[in-house]
Amino acid sequence: MPDLPNVILLHGTDEYAISQHLEKLCASLGDSSTADMNISRFDGRTAIDFEALNTAVNAAPFLSPRRVVMVFHPNSAFATPESRKKFLALLDTATPTTTIALAEDEDLNKKIKSEKKSDPWLLKWAMSRAPGKTREAPGGTGVMIHLYNTPKPVEMTRWMESEAIKLGGKIEPDAAARLAELVGEDTGIAVQELTKLLTYVNYKRPVTRLDVDRVSVVSAHGNVFDLVDALGHGNGKKAQRVLHRMLEQDEIMEIWGMVIRQFRLLLQARELLDANASTSEIQKALGLHEFVAPKVTGQARRFSISALESIYHKLLVIDEGAKTSQVPLDLALDQLVVELAKK
Repeated sequence: MPDLPNVILLHGTDEYAISQHLEKLCASLGDSSTADMNISRFDGRTAIDFEALNTAVNAAPFLSPRRVVMVFHPNSAFATPESRKKFLALLDTATPTTTIALAEDEDLNKKIKSEKKSDPWLLKWAMSRAPGKTREAPGGTGVMIHLYNTPKPVEMTRWMESEAIKLGGKIEPDAAARLAELVGEDTGIAVQELTKLLTYVNYKRPVTRLDVDRVSVVSAHGNVFDLVDALGHGNGKKAQRVLHRMLEQDEIMEIWGMVIRQFRLLLQARELLDANASTSEIQKALGLHEFVAPKVTGQARRFSISALESIYHKLLVIDEGAKTSQVPLDLALDQLVVELAKK
C-alpha cells in the first residue's frame, strides 16, 4: 500500500474526478473482502453523528494497515464556529492509521476570493498544514489538497479526445465536439457515453460523429427533457411513461446522473432568472450549448425556486439511500416521479 496522508481534501466542480480519486483510495486498501470493513462514509447534506464520526476515525483497521473515512460536504455538516473547531481538532488528532478524505463539490479557492467574504475555513486549515505539498501538521497529520474542476466548455472536446485514449480507444475531433455538445460539462456522463461508444466500435477504430448520432446519448438526453417537461406541466402519466421508457433503454446510474444534473441546472437557472438574467446570460454562466440554454431556461420558468430546492433535496436523500442500499434507485425514482406529478 502506498504511503497515504492522514487527511486528503478533494474539492472542485468535477464530481467524476473526485469519485475516481476516492475509488482509487479505497482500492488501495487491498482485498475487497475486507476493504469494506475499513471504509466509512458520512454525508454533510444529511445529519452527521459526530460521535459516530469520531469512532470511525479512531477505530483500528481490520486486517489492513489503514482505514478510510470519507466525509462528503463537510461545509454543510459543520456550519457553526463551535462545530468547525471540534471537527478540526478531530482531524488534527486522528489516529495515524486512518486516512480521512474530505470531499466538496465546489472550488473552495473561490471562497477565499469571494467578495461576499464567505468563510473558507476548511481550505485555510488544510493550506496551513500543507502549503503546496504534504507535510506533518502539529498533531502529526499529513495533509494533501487536490483541486478537480470540470473542463470549460471550450476545453471539453480536447478532454473527450484525451479521455478516450485513457479508456483504450480513440474518438475523432468532430465526434468529440458533438458529444461535448450533448453532455455539457458533466464528465461522469461523458465517460459513460465514451465507454458506450468505444464498446460500440469494439475499440478497433476511432469513434465518428455518425457513431455518436447513432448511439442513444441523443435520445437519452431528450428523454430527460421530456421527463422534466411532463413534471413541469403536471402530466404524471406522461412522466411515468417517459421514465419507464428510459429505464428500458439505459442504465439506471446513467439516467440518475442526468436527472440530478438537469435539476441542478434548473435550480441554477431559476436563481439567475430571479436575478433578471437573460437566456444568453444563463447560457454563459452555466456553460450551456446554444440549443440547450433555451430549453433549460424554459423549464426553469415552470418551477419556483422553493419547489426546485425541495426536489433537489429529495434527490440528495434518494442518492444517500441508494448508496446505503435502503431503496433500489429505479424504484425510488419512480416513486419520486409519482409524488411530483401529484403536486
